[in-house]
Parts: sequence; C-alpha cells; structure tokens
Amino acid sequence: MGRKAGALYISPKKFGSLQKPCMKEMISFLNCLALSQNNDDKCVRQKELLSACMDAQSGRNRTAWGSINYHLQRLNRGRK
Repeated sequence: MGRKAGALYISPKKFGSLQKPCMKEMISFLNCLALSQNNDDKCVRQKELLSACMDAQSGRNRTAWGSINYHLQRLNRGRK
C-alpha cells in the first residue's frame, strides 16, 4: 500500500501549527488513565473538563473542511 506515482499529496505535519483546542484537557485525561491502569472511575474530574471543553467547541459554527489530501485526490480525479 503505497502512493501512486505522480499523485498529489501534502504532508499534514506542515499544518501542525494550527490551533488544537482541548489538547491540554485530553493529555491530562490520557495521563490519568495511564496512571490508573485505564480505570476511568478515578479520572472523573479530567473527564468532565474534557467533556466541557469539547461541548464548548461544538457550539461554534464552523464548517468541516475534511482532509486536504481527500480534496486533492478528488480534484485530481476530475483532471484525468
């Protein structure tokens, strides 16, 4: 499974500087899970913070763009 020769592709690593909401909350929740051997009963506080942050993000009206590589492939299909 590799890429076809001549196919368009953009490395998503270049877009790493984009805003990543709720990253701190997610990391603290995952760290808590790792420390408690995946027992989420001990991580209720972190889980609530993450849920609150995600709920606040979903309230924003933003359009989903999807993967940039998906759109490049879709546009490339039209050229053939």
